[in-house]
Amino acid sequence: MPIRPAVMAAVIAGALAQSATAGEPESASSAGSVSEPLQTAQGLGGSTEQPRRHFRVPNPAVLSEREAVEIYLGLADELAAVYARSGSSIVGEYQSWQRYSSAPYKSMTHGRRYVSNYANAQARDYGRYEQAGQLPVGSVVVKDSFVVTDAGEITLGPLFVMEKMAPGFNYVTGDWRYSMISETGEFLGETGGEGAQRVEFCIACHLAQEDQDHLFFVPAERRVTAD
Repeated sequence: MPIRPAVMAAVIAGALAQSATAGEPESASSAGSVSEPLQTAQGLGGSTEQPRRHFRVPNPAVLSEREAVEIYLGLADELAAVYARSGSSIVGEYQSWQRYSSAPYKSMTHGRRYVSNYANAQARDYGRYEQAGQLPVGSVVVKDSFVVTDAGEITLGPLFVMEKMAPGFNYVTGDWRYSMISETGEFLGETGGEGAQRVEFCIACHLAQEDQDHLFFVPAERRVTAD
């Protein structure tokens, strides 16, 4: 879905001004408006009932850290409001948790969207990154997201959630439950529950990090030390 006009105006005016830095890659700075929303097939690639991967954003913009932060600040309330339509209790809390990314960054594993990483108090060791070890039951790690293309399209993205469940929940996932809320606020599915087949591909991807409790971490240049 496209962002509301008031938010769009703030984003375009404040975040997409062309950088004066010599040699900096072009971003969406040439855009003057937000065009039709991206057709993201609920944020999934392949069949929407049993996707193979995240939908890949075509021609994502290259944003400076400042641009990414300013866009995110303009979208944060909108993201929370849209995710709340799902009825998930997490969406009313996550923006008050520790944010472990200093600025949104383009995540190749999440379809080239710009994401921000949060974790609740139980997951505070997430901020130790590769030294985090096994996070305890009750840990929740989330990524919210947005899309900016080099054509100037700015849209909300899905919310990606990992919850550490009690031992025995799912051996293959390391007892993590994956869930996803779409950019329109639809609850797409969760491991072991409704729409489980829609998030099965998350399991295969995170298995690559089995020796790190199935966790991917913020890029080194965007990491924040927990308070």
